[in-house]
Amino acid sequence: MVCLPLLAAAQKNVVDEVIWVVGDEPILLSDVEEARISAELSGQPVTNPYCTIPEQLAVRKLFLHQAAIDSVTVSEGDIIRGVDARINEYISVYGSREAVEQAAQKSIRQLRETFKRMYREENMVEEVKSNLTSKISATPAEVREFFKNTPTDSLPFIPTQVEVQIITSQPKVSRQEVERVEARLRDFAQSVNSGESDFSTLAKLYSEDGSARMGGELGYTGRNMWVPEFANVAFSLNDPKKVSKIVRTEFGFHIIQLIDKRGDKVNVRHILLKPQIEEAEFERGIARLDSIADDIRAERFTFDAAAYALSDDKDTRNNHGLMANVIQETRTISSRFQMKDLPQDVAKVVDTLQVGQVSRAFRMTNQKGQTVCAIVRLKSRIDGHHANMTEDFQVLRDQVIAKRREEKINNWIKEKVNSTYVRISPDWRNCDFKYEGWVKTN
Repeated sequence: MVCLPLLAAAQKNVVDEVIWVVGDEPILLSDVEEARISAELSGQPVTNPYCTIPEQLAVRKLFLHQAAIDSVTVSEGDIIRGVDARINEYISVYGSREAVEQAAQKSIRQLRETFKRMYREENMVEEVKSNLTSKISATPAEVREFFKNTPTDSLPFIPTQVEVQIITSQPKVSRQEVERVEARLRDFAQSVNSGESDFSTLAKLYSEDGSARMGGELGYTGRNMWVPEFANVAFSLNDPKKVSKIVRTEFGFHIIQLIDKRGDKVNVRHILLKPQIEEAEFERGIARLDSIADDIRAERFTFDAAAYALSDDKDTRNNHGLMANVIQETRTISSRFQMKDLPQDVAKVVDTLQVGQVSRAFRMTNQKGQTVCAIVRLKSRIDGHHANMTEDFQVLRDQVIAKRREEKINNWIKEKVNSTYVRISPDWRNCDFKYEGWVKTN
């Protein structure tokens, strides 16, 4: 990895200049340096950055211009969550906030502002791409034709996949613990309402949510982006000087303060406290699930029936415990998981099971960040193989659609390159660009 302090120092010694113009939008040398350092921070340095990055930025300008035409917007809440995840990733890689700041030669606050802009633009670009390709599809006959005409060794290789059923037991929170958490939140609310304390300061010090570092601020967010209990209270607030009543959600207990309303979106701060669960409750949950697993093995009832009747996991209960894999790239849902896509705690257990076998009870962290008790059953395992029509129709269909989407987007870019005013400084033209037509001959 290139030494980031040296990269940043080199950046400081360069006088900024306009190196490309796309339409009426300039691309600055500092833009290229910023993108280069961001890639270095991510551990994914760009090959030949002074050719590759300007072209990438130019393509982004084309999409952002289209986003403005299409009035594309991005949820501020999504932006903040994305930036938080990126900053946390860098802190994990570099070991501390100070190390990240030293490597980037920027404060975390400055990095956050940079990443907010970058993340917003990335999401707007993806939305434009989605709009351009939303009507692309593939019929079964077209998928069969693709499979027929593609050599076996050129077909997608499907790593080993599994289907997993799960039953969970949510440990109960004691009444005393609920009262303790509620009393603490009431103290916070009273302190803010009286003017004694600042809400954002308390959030930074005590909130157990990722937004704590932003003073609990969630950004402008639509109602459907939050769980109903939280959204109902957040959207009912009218006085920024007052703190909401205590709100209980599946994530814990919250108090909320209004910052601003803008159309159908609201910006609020919140403090989240998660009640602590006694060890005895986990032990009871483990014992209960081990008893259920023993009954399933003894064929007193099936795993399917037990999941429907006894599981606390509302996301899988009505599907007989079958876990669902949400595939972001294709926006589809599948019952099949590669091992790397399973929750880590589940994957460790599944890796030890034979098909049809039910595990012993164990603890796991669910998608809401809660520690729960669980048992799992390995419903099926499909060993790694090249895709075939019998087992992998959806994968093949996705491959056909992905190829068509790529062609559609590339054709759109080529058309825009040829029809958009582009000026490149002479020193930046000697590149083997991915798309032809950037350097105008007239």
